[in-house]
Amino acid sequence: DPASSFMCLLKKKKELRSLEKVVAEKKEAFRERLEVIAEQWRDLHARRTQLKAHVERSGRTVQENEMLRNQALKKASKDREENIKKENELLRAKRELEALRKQHQKLCQKLPKYSIFKRYLEDVVEVSQFRDIEEVISFYKSLMRSRKELLQSQQWHKEMTEQARVLLDQYKAEKGAEMLQCKNELVQLKQYLDQAQSDIPVWEAQWIDIQNRAARKTMKLRAIERAIHNLFQ
Repeated sequence: DPASSFMCLLKKKKELRSLEKVVAEKKEAFRERLEVIAEQWRDLHARRTQLKAHVERSGRTVQENEMLRNQALKKASKDREENIKKENELLRAKRELEALRKQHQKLCQKLPKYSIFKRYLEDVVEVSQFRDIEEVISFYKSLMRSRKELLQSQQWHKEMTEQARVLLDQYKAEKGAEMLQCKNELVQLKQYLDQAQSDIPVWEAQWIDIQNRAARKTMKLRAIERAIHNLFQ
């Protein structure tokens, strides 16, 4: 991606300037430390010389000389510790400076690799309606935002479609269960209907038999009525 590569180039240049600034500051601090250490070494040698002259000129008692010697040893030990500490700080500063120098070299080696993208963007500006490279990058960022929004919209529609599909499957499952239950009830009702239809001839025969018996009893009742009527006559 040329625009991304150019952005990396600008970023690397910015990092390179920052590293150069940091290296300059480290060099200046390193030089100041060296001057301070040198001044302290001169002061130390001067104090040692003064202490030695003072001891040689001193005509004090053995106790005073012993006290001065102990003080001088303590002072020398303290100065030695300070010198060791400063040497360690100097060594650490040298290591930091070397690390920064290596990082600076790496950035310098990477810089030519991205210069081709800058030339490419300059050619794009020349043959397009854009005024400068920054406008090209701004237009590219706008396109990337639009693409991101489009992808988010597509993702949202996809999720909505998936949810609708899940709801439709649930609805189909529920209605399928209801239809199955209705089918089972229909089968049961059909069985009841078939049983009722099979019982109709039996009930019809019984009804005919009942009608025949009623007719015979009616005829007997009429005969009895006629007989009673004849007896009264």
